[in-house]
Amino acid sequence: MALILNRGDVEAVLSMRGAIDVLERSFRELAEGKATVPTRLGLTIAEANGVFLAMPAHLTASGALGMKLVTSYPDNPGKYHLPTIQATILYYDHQTGRPLALMEGAHITAVRTGAASGLATRYLARETSRVVGLIGSGVQAETQLEAVCCVRPVIKATVYSPTASRAASFAARMSARLDIEVRAVDEARQAVEGCDIVIAATSAKNPVVKGEWIDAGTHINGVGSHAPEKRELDSDAVRKAKVVVDSLAAALQEAGDLLLPLAEGVITKDHIYAELGELVAGSKPGRTGQQEVTFFKSVGLAVEDVAVAQLVYERARSLGIGRDLDL
Repeated sequence: MALILNRGDVEAVLSMRGAIDVLERSFRELAEGKATVPTRLGLTIAEANGVFLAMPAHLTASGALGMKLVTSYPDNPGKYHLPTIQATILYYDHQTGRPLALMEGAHITAVRTGAASGLATRYLARETSRVVGLIGSGVQAETQLEAVCCVRPVIKATVYSPTASRAASFAARMSARLDIEVRAVDEARQAVEGCDIVIAATSAKNPVVKGEWIDAGTHINGVGSHAPEKRELDSDAVRKAKVVVDSLAAALQEAGDLLLPLAEGVITKDHIYAELGELVAGSKPGRTGQQEVTFFKSVGLAVEDVAVAQLVYERARSLGIGRDLDL
């Protein structure tokens, strides 16, 4: 019998704090060589401007095994009133290969991406960080802000979106949800200058964060761009930052935020300081100075999806949530 979990089921059992703690363990496993994460398999659906990805992973210490199937169709909201990201996660018994669960994956994707940034923020942002700036006002911006609020004493956030009404709606919604001051601003620069933490969560192809706007001591989470030709930070912003990635191999294939400055000769591969797992495992320190600018570049790893799927499955079983299906 496999457990079927819809979005409501997943939302009922998954918290951001729980996801951050699970990812801390899974990134440690990854750094210690106790996880297998093949490069994701991708197909471009050119006629529909879509991408289909298959992302398997196995964590040997915690026994998590599964795969996420995810599509990204940027035209969906405007054309079909459907989400850009749609996903399903298959979760298995790692000892027998028996399918244990099929669960809605878009919510897990949003939460685990936020949680990875929250984990990076825990190791890289100043402990006194109170002001957050966001570029982007979509679903991912929501989980990003929630995650950093879980690990730092945030009291205020500013948000910029090219669509002013979306920024205003985001500000009202997140202010009520997180009980902090959230204010929409008119320019991207206003959402970067003077902030302790900056979050870029957009679909932009060209930079929306410039190095000249970034104050000393700022921590930046970049999660929107995950293609070689796209970036959210300009080369100057990357050059002035200590760069940490979720996966070096994946970043050097997919992260335009790093690949484009590399191609320009602004940075070398040595500029990439560490993988997040190295900070978690203690093999490299995170922030080492109050004036240091740090940048976490996330492209997203299957180990995150599978680790969170294990948490969701175990909590759903313990609470009797979901329905069983005889496959």
